[in-house]
This record gives sequence, C-alpha cells and structure tokens, in this order.
Amino acid sequence: MQKINRNVVLALLSLTSLVFLLFQLCYYKFYLSQKNGAAFSKVRGSQSGQDSTRWHVVRKFLGLISSHNIPVYLIDPLILGLVDKDIEQIRSSPDGPSPECKYFCAPRDFTTFALLDKTWKHDVGLFRTAEKMGFQWLKIINKDPRLDGMDDLSGMEIPLHYIFKLASHAIHLVVFYERSGNFLWHGPLRLKQHMDRKFVPFRKLHFGRYPGAYEKPELLLVSIDDLKVQIPKNPSSFLEEMSQSRFLECRYREARAFFQLYPDDASVDAVEFRKKAKSVLHLAALTLNNLGVKFWLSSGTCLGWYRQCNVIPHSKDVDLGIFIRDYKADIIPAFQKAGLPLKHKFGKVEDSLELSFQGEDDVKLDIFFFYEEDDHIWNGGTQAKSGKKFKYLFPKFTLCWTEFVELKVHVPCETLQYVEANYGPEWKVPVKTWDWKSSPFNVQENGVWPIDEWDNVIQLY
Repeated sequence: MQKINRNVVLALLSLTSLVFLLFQLCYYKFYLSQKNGAAFSKVRGSQSGQDSTRWHVVRKFLGLISSHNIPVYLIDPLILGLVDKDIEQIRSSPDGPSPECKYFCAPRDFTTFALLDKTWKHDVGLFRTAEKMGFQWLKIINKDPRLDGMDDLSGMEIPLHYIFKLASHAIHLVVFYERSGNFLWHGPLRLKQHMDRKFVPFRKLHFGRYPGAYEKPELLLVSIDDLKVQIPKNPSSFLEEMSQSRFLECRYREARAFFQLYPDDASVDAVEFRKKAKSVLHLAALTLNNLGVKFWLSSGTCLGWYRQCNVIPHSKDVDLGIFIRDYKADIIPAFQKAGLPLKHKFGKVEDSLELSFQGEDDVKLDIFFFYEEDDHIWNGGTQAKSGKKFKYLFPKFTLCWTEFVELKVHVPCETLQYVEANYGPEWKVPVKTWDWKSSPFNVQENGVWPIDEWDNVIQLY
C-alpha cells in the first residue's frame, strides 16, 4: 500500500477545519443572531452596531407588547430629555422615515417604559412570547402598601418591575398603581435573595431606588426614530416631577405599636374632629395647589402622620409649612374665597410670617413660613398681647410625598429629625397640655416687635 504524503494530510485537515469554522460563523450570523438578538444591522444614520442594537431591542419590545395589547409609555429620562429639545418638531413631523437614529440610538444601558397596572392582567403569555423572541426576563415583586392599615398588615405581594434583556440592551418596565389620593405610585426595586444580581447593572436604573408618586400624565402618541410610542405630553414637566417624586409610606407597623401603649381616642368628638380636619386639609391642599405653592405637613399634623398615621384628635388644628420663597400675596384672598376666613396674621414676609385661617367650627388652619439660613431652617411665632417674638429651629430637610387622609401631600423626607427637633426625644409619648411658647423642644426667644410696627405685624380678625 502506497504511503500517504504527510503534507497532503495536513493540508486536508487544515482545509476541513477552515470550512467548519466558516460554517460556524455563518450559522451564528444567520440563525443565532436572529434568535437571540446578538447582532443587528445598522439603522439609517446610526454610527455603530451598538447604537443599532438599542433601536432594534426597543422595536422588538414594542412589537412584543403590541401583540398582547398592552399600552405602555416612554418614561426614560435620557430619551425624554433629548425629545424635549425637539418636542415641537416631533409633534408636527410626518410619519415618514427618519434621516437618522437620534433618540433610541443614544448611549445607555436601559430604555425605561411605564405600565399602568389596571390596563394589564400580567398574563404569562407575554413572557412565553418574549422568550420565543429571544428575551430573557425578570419579575420583581414586593408588598402592596395599599392594603396595609391599622387592622391588617396584609403582606400581599404585587409585581412592581419587569426587566427584559436582549443582546446588550435591556428594557425596564415600571408598573404604576393608582392610590386612593388619586395619584400614581410605583414601588422600590428590591431583589430577593435568590435573584441574579448580575442580570443587568441594576445600580444604573433610573427608577426603583425608592418609591415614587406622580400625577396621572396626559399622553401623546408620536413617531420617534420611525417607532410609534406614547410619551408624556409635556416631557419637561414629567422630568421635573421625576426629580421630586420620592415617596414615604405611612408607618402602620409603628402606629399599631403606638396604639397598643396609648389606645386611640374613638370618642364622638375625636371622630368628628378628624373628619373636619380632613376636610380642612383637603381644601387647603386644593387651594395651594391651584396657586402653585408647595407646602408640607408640619408641627402636630406631621407628628400625627409619622407617629400614628392619623390626625391627633386633641391637637384642634391643622398645621402646614411653606418656604418663604414660595409665598404669594394671593394666598390670603384665595383661602377666604374658598371659605376659610383669615383669623390672624403675625409677622411680615421678611420676618416670622404666620397665617391662621378659621375652618369649620373650632378647627384652625395654621400656616407657618420657613426661612433658610446657612446651617438651619426656622419659622417664627408672635405673642399678640406682648409683641414677643419666638423662633423654632429645624435641621435642613428636603421634601417627599406621602399619602395622608386620602391625599397626596408633602412631608419632610428627614421626618424623624424634623419631629425630634420640634418635640424632642420623647416625641412618642402623647402630650395633651401644650404651650407653643415653651413646650417645643426647638423654641427660643427672638426679641420683641417694635410698638410702631404692631399694627402691621399683629393683626387679629
């Protein structure tokens, strides 16, 4: 038998290996890439394949949710920021092909959409279809705070976030729920212990670090980069709302512990006062919101929310805070027109301004104006008979949303520090005898109003 030339054998083996390698590359390009979304052709005007990938992933996701009749809208802050600059052009532009991929090809790891819970029943069919399209997905669930109350801490869990990943891009779908205060709420994104923390770079997400509260948006259907998508009608307003959306839940667990030590007052007078206080607070919120004046729960009303998730019945008034920079001369006439006549006006805009309005029966609405210094914030008080001035010092704070007596309203985010400043370390203990000149933990004397100013700074009605 004739010997086979070794060089020929080596050449044949090399040729066979090369053919097999070419086959693998073709298989990957024309089969696996289409199945898993690992590679995409470029979109017109895009500058790289990676840019194109983002556009294609968004397109496939929109096709996925459209096939299941799920209405979503775009809330991605990076894209909305770009869209806002061109909003008039986008609104008026025809639906023809875009000359370039300007928005959905912008560099980012995620594209974020919103879903209203009531518009979808969370059907598993969506996820089966998503998997067939090559998406990997993750569902994040957590406790439903809407079901919590004094009588029950339900612990029932609801879907809060979905992540759909394809190739090198991911879609973050944030689920919004309606709350009794007629606003939308989304929960935090908290991974369970068994979840893959490397599934996507979670720290880069724009939604989920904390719960958020939003007004119900008016939506606009537009064409962006040849994709039909709904966006908030006023992107800049939504982005501003997003920056101030942090939400704090009422602390029902702590409130229940409080009432075990100090049983709630369920007398007829207490129930009636809480009803009237709720009415006054809703009217005040409506009036100030119509004026565009930001306010928050202060003093005893803030303490009631934080300590016992309700109005303190022996407080006999409703207390609100407003930064003096937000003061408007229209406040007094607006309240009087709403049926809350002015009871007294102390101080002046430059110093220690305080307004008090008379609500139903003996329920008062007190509005304290706050002044910012370098290292603290303060509001003033005035004794009518002597002209003495008082100052109440607070550490600096920011504002968060909460839900209180079926109302979306602001409270200091640093609530514990705020309450402790006013009521001291024993704030958990109810105090029914309270002297506004000496009882507050943070009160200090602040001089006396000159007699020749009394007519302007001490006004009783």
